[in-house]
Amino acid sequence: MERRSFLRGAVVGTSAAAFGFTLWQGAASAAPAQPGAGPYGSLGAADAHGIQLPAGFTSRVVARSGQKVGSTSYTWHNAPDGGACYTDGAGWIYVSNSEINPSGGASAVRFDASGSITGAYRILSNTRQNCAGGKTPWNTWLSCEEVSLGYVYEADPYGVNAAVQRPAMGRFKHEAAAADPVRRVVYLTEDETSGCLYRFVPTTWGDLSSGTLQVLVAGSGTSGSFTWANVPDPDGSPTVTRSQVSGAKKFNGGEGCHYANDTVWFTTKGDNRLWQLDVTSNTYQLAYDDSLVSGGSAPLTGVDNVTGAASGDLFVAEDGGTMEICVITPDDVVAPFLRITGQSGSEICGPAFSPDGRRLYFSSQRGTSGSSSGGITYEVTGPFRA
Repeated sequence: MERRSFLRGAVVGTSAAAFGFTLWQGAASAAPAQPGAGPYGSLGAADAHGIQLPAGFTSRVVARSGQKVGSTSYTWHNAPDGGACYTDGAGWIYVSNSEINPSGGASAVRFDASGSITGAYRILSNTRQNCAGGKTPWNTWLSCEEVSLGYVYEADPYGVNAAVQRPAMGRFKHEAAAADPVRRVVYLTEDETSGCLYRFVPTTWGDLSSGTLQVLVAGSGTSGSFTWANVPDPDGSPTVTRSQVSGAKKFNGGEGCHYANDTVWFTTKGDNRLWQLDVTSNTYQLAYDDSLVSGGSAPLTGVDNVTGAASGDLFVAEDGGTMEICVITPDDVVAPFLRITGQSGSEICGPAFSPDGRRLYFSSQRGTSGSSSGGITYEVTGPFRA
């Protein structure tokens, strides 16, 4: 994906004056973008599942909290949250966290080549408030505890190997993880109002049992250069990790994190921002900030989990807001991709694409009931951009 900045580009449904740029890549004669006129077009009427989608896309319910998954004997967990997909022969697996405390953990659903559900099972148990996480290049799932002094757990999506606690990755209020196979590190967000961004440098790539936890050090601005500094005491006791290094940059509620092509993208819910790090030049900047949009017309609010598509598009899920997943294109267009109706007391979690890029999985954490026992996991199929 290209580096982007919304000091240039198009934000659907906003005025050019709000950002100080000309819409559609600086073409002075171009007409302003219209609401809903993103790369997939406008959203249609809500379908039978209450989801508004662009033309050509359809949805189905994969699982509901407290109910059996498909024809399997496995009962789906409460409060489904972060997720990822894995290749499984000709089929694939979708993994989902459970953000409850106690007895959180993670579960998996197995699909065959046609998309039919063939199995479901638990891959992590007896942990606390497993929020987001991340996929490793060696096909494990990093499940993060969103509690004070929380751990990262490494789980097996295929259900063969027992999950393992990874204390070397630090004890703090974890949110998401994103692996960088080039620099051989894992980036970690922290869900605190004065949280930090970390990276874990394993002693041996592919083995997270030992290594060095580092924190990003930078100025207080919204752009500039950064460095990494070792966290002296990763177990966070007696001093929390975010307070151990002078100059560690603070972020207001770290959420989703995604790595692609030498860039780290991560969201902060406290100020509704999407940040980007260029890890080749060691510079950072804002990629999206709804406070720059005048008139309350920002197309993306309540930023949370983020994932990427093969096209270079980012898909950002909303925690509340208007219950949308928004797409952000490489040429800086921001627009709703889907909207869940009738579930204003919920949030959208765990967006992840199937290995072939044709299906998008995600969950409504609390569904129509607004309760953790009302979670719903969905699949959307359609002509996603290659």
